[in-house]
Amino acid sequence: MRRKKKVFLLITILLAAALLAGCGNAAPSASSAGNSNTKNNENARKIRGLTYQSEVKREYADQFRIYRYQGGYRLITVADGSRYLVVPKGKKVPAGAGGKTVILRQPLSHVYNAATASMSLFSAAGALDQVTMSSLRESGWTFSAPRQRMQSGAMVYAGKYSEPDYEMLVDRRCDLAIESTMIYHTPDVKEMIEDLHIPVFVDRSSYEKRPLGRVEWVKVYGALTGRESAANRFFQGQKSKAAGRKTGGASQGKKGKKVAFFYLSTDGKAVVRREDDYVPAMIRMAGGKYAYSGVHARASSVPMSMENFYELTRDADLIVYNGSIDRTVRSLADLKAKDPIMKKIPAVRQGNCYVAGSAMYQRTDLTGEMIADFRNLLAGDTGDLRFMKKLK
Repeated sequence: MRRKKKVFLLITILLAAALLAGCGNAAPSASSAGNSNTKNNENARKIRGLTYQSEVKREYADQFRIYRYQGGYRLITVADGSRYLVVPKGKKVPAGAGGKTVILRQPLSHVYNAATASMSLFSAAGALDQVTMSSLRESGWTFSAPRQRMQSGAMVYAGKYSEPDYEMLVDRRCDLAIESTMIYHTPDVKEMIEDLHIPVFVDRSSYEKRPLGRVEWVKVYGALTGRESAANRFFQGQKSKAAGRKTGGASQGKKGKKVAFFYLSTDGKAVVRREDDYVPAMIRMAGGKYAYSGVHARASSVPMSMENFYELTRDADLIVYNGSIDRTVRSLADLKAKDPIMKKIPAVRQGNCYVAGSAMYQRTDLTGEMIADFRNLLAGDTGDLRFMKKLK
């Protein structure tokens, strides 16, 4: 509340500017609206004034649904109850849309993207040109597409998700803000963006338990931007690569090998992923076993003592160090220097150690290729790894 008082004057000024500039295009949203459960699916998709056609097929994702209507309208419902109606350019908002549905008017040409993992999905759908504002500076991106747009000035830094530059959002006529669920830690920010009549779409791809479910969110961004065909083609390509088909170029992994995926924190703990996380799921899809299969926790990252870590890691066949979090390990010597216990682990002594590149968490779009990397690693076919590098 104190924060909102401090920005009250700013919001008043910017709101007036937004109305003059025509920035807004959304009705007020309510995150509790809608219900995408199968039982209520028919009621959830009904919109008075629109003729329902079909539902977009989902193969792995369970956090969204997309419904098609005549005239190019799309309704996107999300597992948290949110509803977003995509209205094609030149079309009217149907009278039955209701105040609980967020209205997104195409074209969405000035998107502020504060959900880091979704940037690659915009790119995969061929819609990166519609993202003109970012919550990361150029140096924060680990792949070239957003860096190049920022270097050219086509995309600018508009503040981090918790402290966006409201004035810039207005001046650049922002028509959609993409946020991760981190925005719920600063709900006043979401409310202030919406007070400027800028709709907020909250991405829940990180809640997908199946790795390819995260990639399938490219269909959401295809629906938002009118690039559905490109999005679907891209998803099918990643699906093929994950399956190890000939088109993906992935070898068949050797089943049964145990993989340890972790990093060592500065406070002397080993940090692993919980059993039902998407990284262990990728290892299993590739034909391997996850070294920490018995680790359960509410958080996806689980710290443990080095003693417990050693007991669970000493019979691992392969070590994959999480270089996306800790970038200090660039050689086998660096890994051994992290903690004396590392020298006792057989896989380390034998040199069966790799490091996952820093781009791993930003490349949601290439999850299929990450699975192919794990499969090649398990098969000993390490000559063409994209996200992993052998430690020497």
